This record gives sequence, C-alpha cells and structure tokens, in this order.
Amino acid sequence: MEKQNVAPATGKLGVLCVGLGAVTSTFMVGTLMARKGLSKPIGSLTQMDKIRVGKGADKKYMSYGEIVPLTSLNDIVFGAWDIFPDNAYEAAIHADVLKERDINPVRQELETIKPMKAAFDQNFVKRLYGPNVKEASTRWELMEQIREDIRLFKTKNNCERIVVIWAASTEIYLPYNESVHGNLTAFEQAMKTNDTINIAPSMCYAYAALVEGAPFIMGAPNLCLDIPAMWQLAEKQQMPIAGKDFKTGQTMMKTVLAPALKTRMLGLSGWFSTNILGNRDGEVLDDPSNFKTKEVSKLSVIETILDKEEYPDLYSDIYHKVRINYYPPRNDDKEGWDNLDIFGWMGYHMQIKVDFLCKDSILAAPLLLDLVLLSDLAARAERYGIQNWLSFYLKSPMHDFEHQPIHDLFVQYAMLKNAIREMGGYEADQELD
Repeated sequence: MEKQNVAPATGKLGVLCVGLGAVTSTFMVGTLMARKGLSKPIGSLTQMDKIRVGKGADKKYMSYGEIVPLTSLNDIVFGAWDIFPDNAYEAAIHADVLKERDINPVRQELETIKPMKAAFDQNFVKRLYGPNVKEASTRWELMEQIREDIRLFKTKNNCERIVVIWAASTEIYLPYNESVHGNLTAFEQAMKTNDTINIAPSMCYAYAALVEGAPFIMGAPNLCLDIPAMWQLAEKQQMPIAGKDFKTGQTMMKTVLAPALKTRMLGLSGWFSTNILGNRDGEVLDDPSNFKTKEVSKLSVIETILDKEEYPDLYSDIYHKVRINYYPPRNDDKEGWDNLDIFGWMGYHMQIKVDFLCKDSILAAPLLLDLVLLSDLAARAERYGIQNWLSFYLKSPMHDFEHQPIHDLFVQYAMLKNAIREMGGYEADQELD
C-alpha cells in the first residue's frame, strides 16, 4: 500500500545525545557493531519486531522498516554533549558496561565522537563535577550556544536531519510554575532574564532542538517537556516531542505485573520497590532532591493502571513505596526488588516477589535507538507535538492536562503498532480499551 504522507529517509541523520555516559556509549557501540554485522540489535523493535498488517486472507507480518521508511543504521551520525571531555571510546571503557573486546571493533569510530561542552548547572545535579561546561550569562544565551552546536554539527557532518535525545542525569525536582511554564512567551522571557530557578538546563536543550527543527526526546524524569510552553513550541515548530524517563527495569516489570492483576481481578494492598545501582545515575539519585524527581515518575505507574475509582474493592487502598539506593560495587548491574501484597478469593492474602538483576544500559540502549528512529519518522510524517504512541518506551508517558497517561505495556504496544500501520498506509485495526 502507498505510504501516507511520510517523506523518505534520505541522507544522513544526526543523533545528538545529551550525556555521553553508560547509556549513551552502550547505545553507540551497539549500533555501530550492528551496522557492521558484528552484533544483533536485540531489544530494538524497529530492528527485530514484526507487525501484523491486514486481516484474514490479506494478513501478513512485516518488519517496521518494510511498513514505513526508517533511517538505515548506516546513515546515523553520532554526536554528544557531556560535562566530561572523554571521547565515546573512553566513555565506554570507563562505564564498564561492555567488555573491551566488544568495544574494540568500533574503537576508531568511537574515538572520533568527542563531546561538545555541556549546558550544566551544579544546582540541578549536585553530585557531579565536570570541566567540559559552557559559560553563559543567561539561560537564553546558553540555549543559543546549543543551537549553534546543532547547526555546526549538521553542516560539518552533512546531515539532512537531526534528533536530540536526553540521556544525561536526573535533575532536581522542579515543580510546575504556571507563571513561567504556562505559556511560551513567559517561558522565553524567563530564559532571557536568566531565571535559573524555573528554567533547567534540560529545557535549554529542548528549546534549542525544537527551534532548530529537531525532534527532542526526554529520557529522564525531568520536568522539561511536561509544560504548556514546550507543547506550544513543538506545535509552532511542527516538531515531535516524547518523554519522559526510559522504561527499563523495575518499571517495565510493573507495567507487566499490574495489568496481570487487573486482568485476573486480583486485589493489591501494597507494593514495595527498592533498587540498588552503582553507576553515575545511582550517585546522582543518592541526593534527595534528585531522587524526588525519579520517585514521582515511578509512583505514578501503578495508580493509573489499577484504578481505585473503577475497582474500589480491589485497589482503593494501595500502599506504594519506592526506594533507590546507591551501591557502588554494582556499577551498572542494577537490582530491582519488588514485594507485592495481593489478595484473592474471600480476601485471602498472598505475595509475589520479584528480583530483577538487570544491566540498566543494556536495557536502555535499544530504547534510544527506537526512539531516535521513530521520532525522526514522526517528523517526516508531519506528526508533531506530544507523541503518545511512543509511551511504550517511557516510564512516565507525556500527556497534556486534559488526558491521563496510559501505562499498561500491552495497550502501549497496541498504540505503537497502530501508529506504524497508519503511517504505512494500513488500517490501525487494534482496539484499545
């Protein structure tokens, strides 16, 4: 069938990552290895999954790239900003996620990826200190420097399109401020008057990307895109935005287990979650002000799947607790431990215990690849503003003030497939409850 208003994926796609730490370096190594045929992009739906299109006698299963025009891995050019000057090879070695033997085949390419100076404010990430930092008198000037970085990278690398993705640390909890965040005019004025309380560094990246015609993806639980000012800018620039916080370990399990309880009409009285991790992310989250940002993101998942208004007998009194503990010996090997106190027939209590020993960056890397390719696809399909169909990849899916986010992983998956079908000229035929 004919593709629906989707421009072809011609030329080079510049992928600019905010942060060149464990997640980004793992993403880069894996992508470069996959395009050399030295590794499989396991975990990436755009590279490995197949979708049913058509029904009955017309039914067939096709890969995403067969349905819609995705950018080839061969056409990706990587760049980054980071507060540390290490190139991508040094960053990958330092992160200690991948074995050196799995990094060395693409060492030459990685060594050419040298991070640009980062827009950074110590007040937003108190536990990190790095020398590779921009200097600016206002947030507006900081944003303009990022815009210049994007333009120079695009020209130097002969890129036709750019996508910017945040894979840096979680910023401190920033409450929504209507007078600053409520509309684009007020937001721009706050940047120009250097409101360093209400304008986070991540917002400078998002604004710069959108004005430069690049989709922006927020991979941390920062406020950043979750404000009307950014929604208005995305609409004005006709660019897609998506966020927030990559859905990797524990939250992925929650979006699977909670729907299972609901499907079986089993009750839930308590859900206790704890994490231990020792990478840079863990160090940042060891600060209470940064942890609060993550906590708010994690806590919202269960309550939206297990609706206490709809099922008061089952979910009206859930005690939900989340803990994150910095434990350096684990490095990137994160452990998510969950205890669920459930109840069933005649109110009798039972327990479910889950111990998920995962590698955070190994789970996150394919999400970055898919989000980059799919947000670029959205831009070429003229789908702009909040991309609800990308919720599958995100812990705290973006939504405006009029809608509730959808957290059920299986409903999110159906939304994703429907969007791909539509852009491929097929019927979006999966019903969503």
